[in-house]
Parts: sequence; C-alpha cells; structure tokens
Amino acid sequence: MVRRLLPLLLLLGGCSSTPDVQLSCGIVSGYLEPPAAEHLYRVVVTHLNDKAVLSRPNFRLSPGVYRFTLAELIDDPRLKVALAARGTKYLDLKVEAGKRYHLAAQLYTDKPYVGNNPDYWQPKVWQEEAVECEPDVQN
Repeated sequence: MVRRLLPLLLLLGGCSSTPDVQLSCGIVSGYLEPPAAEHLYRVVVTHLNDKAVLSRPNFRLSPGVYRFTLAELIDDPRLKVALAARGTKYLDLKVEAGKRYHLAAQLYTDKPYVGNNPDYWQPKVWQEEAVECEPDVQN
C-alpha cells in the first residue's frame, strides 16, 4: 500500500511546491506630523481612486498610479478662509515598489487667503523613504 501511495504523494508534493514569488508594494502614509515650520500640515485620505475609504495611517498598494482625495488638517491662525472653502483636493501619485510616501498639505503663505478662496493649500509628498512591504489583500 505504501508503495502505491509514495508516487502519488511525491507527485502531489511537487504540485504544491511553487517558487517563492515576492510581492512588491509601496506605502502611502499620512500619520507622520510634517514640519509646521515649513508650513506643512497633516491630511486625511477620504477617497482612493474615487472610492470612499476609511482613513488609516498607511495604504499598502501595488505599484501603479493612484488618485488620492485629501482633506487638509491645517491649524494655523493666519488661515482666514470660510469653512465652505476648506474642501478636498486630489493628488495623483505614482507608487513605486519599496517606497513609502508621506503626504501633507502645503499651506501657502505668500498672501492672505480669505473668504471662499480654496487656493490656500496644495497636497504634496513631503518625504519619501525606502521600505519593505507586502500588498494588502484589499488593494
């Protein structure tokens, strides 16, 4: 009986052993506090590729181009725009394998921004760093 099962077990064992495929990804983060001295502030991701997401500190993504919808968290006494002007903005980002991208809101201080002027800020990547990761299942 063992002699009959041995070839079958060897065959099945060969089927289950596949070469290690290393998955690669990049990470987009919004959890680090950017340097306020450079007029940079935190942001919250509200949408990824136009789909609403629950905000989280890190988004592990396969390499590719993604569209982030961001809301700024600017807390600066110079900012005098109306609450209605404090809307979301887009950031299109090419995510590369092995990189972490830290997002921020760049507050423009070149002139006073008041009323309904939404041009007081722009989303940006304020820091990049090398990282090892595997993609989330829910990409």
